[in-house]
Amino acid sequence: MRKKLSFLLVLLLVFAMVGCSSSQSNTTEEDSDGKVTLTLWYWNRSLDDDLLAKVKEEFPNVNLKPQKIDGAEYKTKLQTTLAAGSGAPDIVAMNDWANEFLPYTDQFVNLLDYGADELKDQYLEWKWNYTLTPDNKTLIALPIDTGPTALFYREDIFAKAGLPTDPAEVSAELSTWEDYIEAGEKVEAATGVKMFDSINRVFTQNISQSDSVYFDEEDNFIGDGGNVKKAWDLAVAVHEKGLSANLVDGTEWNAGMNNGEIASFIGAVWTKKILEDAAPDTAGKWRVARAPGGDGNNGGSFIGITKASKHPEEAYEVIKWLMSPENQLQAYTTMDLFPSTPGVYDDPKMSSEEAFFGNQNTTEIFSQSAENVKPRYFGASYSSVNTMFLDQLTNVANQDLDPDKAWDEVLEQVEKELSR
Repeated sequence: MRKKLSFLLVLLLVFAMVGCSSSQSNTTEEDSDGKVTLTLWYWNRSLDDDLLAKVKEEFPNVNLKPQKIDGAEYKTKLQTTLAAGSGAPDIVAMNDWANEFLPYTDQFVNLLDYGADELKDQYLEWKWNYTLTPDNKTLIALPIDTGPTALFYREDIFAKAGLPTDPAEVSAELSTWEDYIEAGEKVEAATGVKMFDSINRVFTQNISQSDSVYFDEEDNFIGDGGNVKKAWDLAVAVHEKGLSANLVDGTEWNAGMNNGEIASFIGAVWTKKILEDAAPDTAGKWRVARAPGGDGNNGGSFIGITKASKHPEEAYEVIKWLMSPENQLQAYTTMDLFPSTPGVYDDPKMSSEEAFFGNQNTTEIFSQSAENVKPRYFGASYSSVNTMFLDQLTNVANQDLDPDKAWDEVLEQVEKELSR
């Protein structure tokens, strides 16, 4: 099967074909008082508002106009605006779907043209390469934060099941997914508690640890085997052994965590805050260890400059400053945005004894995870294809759909989608 373009991205091609070039700048603000006006799109908590406010002090010649857009509408708004050829900002934040725009580099300023290559060593290599074209000639965005993953587990439940409780010992004994599933059977037998919250998480976290997923770098679909099939089979094994609570993210997940229905899950660093808010009654009982199967990443954002900008040089200087290691450290202390600049991981501001996690310093775990994520290529249709696989796994979990039939059906759906 061959990857095809989604409808919205086709619009981007149409945009390019009809000659709506970058010369049709959408920056409507006029420069005034000798200042350069730069517009910026972002969503809540993707950037530090205090840092944005300091731009006018750092760059007296720049009038930055940030616009916070609803996160639920953000991606679609950006796609349709670029396709329309009107209304795009100078600077744009992008979530982990940023590399879906790599086939459309004509919509973004190539940051390498402004000297971005000299910044490369400041950032995690896999994160930097995320928005770099396969030929290494175009970089469409700088890294903001990252979402290294780890195993969150209930120390008290592991102890009742006869499992190790020290994070290093847990990582050693549960080093593979097979070890993890076997430990889940012990937890179930000893306590009646489910080891896993959902099989969708099993699938998602396994592929996040992989070096290839749905597409190769020539955009050929390879999700009908390899790492995707391995992740699918692991999720199905957890389902068939009855080790998943089948919790849905949101109120149901929050209640399950607070009520002690789940012994563990693999999640990103930003899950810490969600867990603390969801499960206050379990404070002090959770620990964090390196994840079974290896390190992975969920989420993390980027910031780029659109070709609509009349002032790409000034815009580049602004994003270069915003994403400096020093400012990423500040964003971590104020916003919990885990830096993509490993040089700050040893800074004392990154570490603390966290009462919710039994006074463990979890930064040690997440820093190691961040530095060991495997680079992988996503492709422009990653999100749509991934949703199809997750929807079918949901049907396996909730409707007891035959896993083999579900696998065949999802491949048919993907083939149909990519052939449009």
